[in-house]
Amino acid sequence: MGTAYNADEILSIAIKIEENGAAFYRRAARLQLSEEESKELLTLAAMEDDHKRKFQSMRQALPAQSTETAPFDPYEESDLYLFAVSDTHGGEGAPEMAATLTGTETIEEVLWTAVGLEKKSILFYVGLRDRVDQAEKPTLDSIIAEEKRHVANLSRMIRKRTSQ
Repeated sequence: MGTAYNADEILSIAIKIEENGAAFYRRAARLQLSEEESKELLTLAAMEDDHKRKFQSMRQALPAQSTETAPFDPYEESDLYLFAVSDTHGGEGAPEMAATLTGTETIEEVLWTAVGLEKKSILFYVGLRDRVDQAEKPTLDSIIAEEKRHVANLSRMIRKRTSQ
């Protein structure tokens, strides 16, 4: 099976992905010429911040057995590994996505990019389901449900903008 993750590690990954997602929206907001569109993107960044807080609360509420990990890690290699996983999964949490924004993108293009990134994140979390014990699956299911709601919200925003 390779590396198996516990709920604490999964939520740690999710928190980092949400931080990176918020950075994507904040950069996109800074690059927008329209103040209204910039505010919309900052609202999305705030939603990512809310997701992060929700995942932090879930993490703090975990029972002790969900936080049991490998033995002593003096070099914090497990944390470094988890951050690498969250940074390179290719979805909303990929830090390079914010760096690719040039300011020439329309808000619709940014939103479509965000939908694609959220979908990749969902696929990433679905893939993680195979790498966790049965007891950890509800944590992943909660994260996946949250990401699906975000895709739905982005889709509503796109539909609203294209129907105007």
